[in-house]
Amino acid sequence: MTTKPMTPKWDGRTGVDEVASQLYDDIVSLRLLPGAKMSEVEIATRFGVSRQPVREAFSRLSNLDLLLIRPQKATEVKRFSMKAIEKARFVRAAVEAEVLRRAARLCDKNGAAVLDASLKRQRALLKSGDIENFGPLDYEFHELLCQIAGVGFAFDVISSEKAKVDRLCILGLSEEDRMPALIEDHERIVAMIKAGDAEKAVDEGMLHLRRLDSTIERIKANNVHFFEADDDSAD
Repeated sequence: MTTKPMTPKWDGRTGVDEVASQLYDDIVSLRLLPGAKMSEVEIATRFGVSRQPVREAFSRLSNLDLLLIRPQKATEVKRFSMKAIEKARFVRAAVEAEVLRRAARLCDKNGAAVLDASLKRQRALLKSGDIENFGPLDYEFHELLCQIAGVGFAFDVISSEKAKVDRLCILGLSEEDRMPALIEDHERIVAMIKAGDAEKAVDEGMLHLRRLDSTIERIKANNVHFFEADDDSAD
């Protein structure tokens, strides 16, 4: 896989697209860390464009909850919010549970073959130790589940909520060897879907999502400056 499903569909033909796409990649890959500051002038110089496309690119990334734009102050890469993470994971779990139930009911031989091929690509990536490109295959896997379930539109919701915690996932993958466990989760999910066991497929899917819990707590404990101080604020 050479494409990144998590990247917004900007066509790259304008200065705005180029700036937004590159900054997006820099943020989600953690080349730009939470709390990092930047200015329109700095980014305009980097890309050789005027400040207007930079301003528009900043607005796009702000709408994705990746940048914090403050008048008369430097723009900042958005820190992690525990409340936003909790909300995103709740929504994703609810949608994905129904996707797994439907996939278990509807998966045929063709669907099983497609899932097996996806697992084969993931195992090959694990063997090569290519952590950076695991993300696209993970997105692909969950999109295939939605397609097999006959609810391709559900992937729009899943990918949107998933993107909100991608930086944490990448940070977790870089700090610990999580790929083997995640791929094993995918294998068990596929086994339950192929067996037509909807509720066990859901159980495996929810276990898969919960694996990030301890990682989030550990990352927060070790990198408190990456997080907003919003845990005790009003909703």
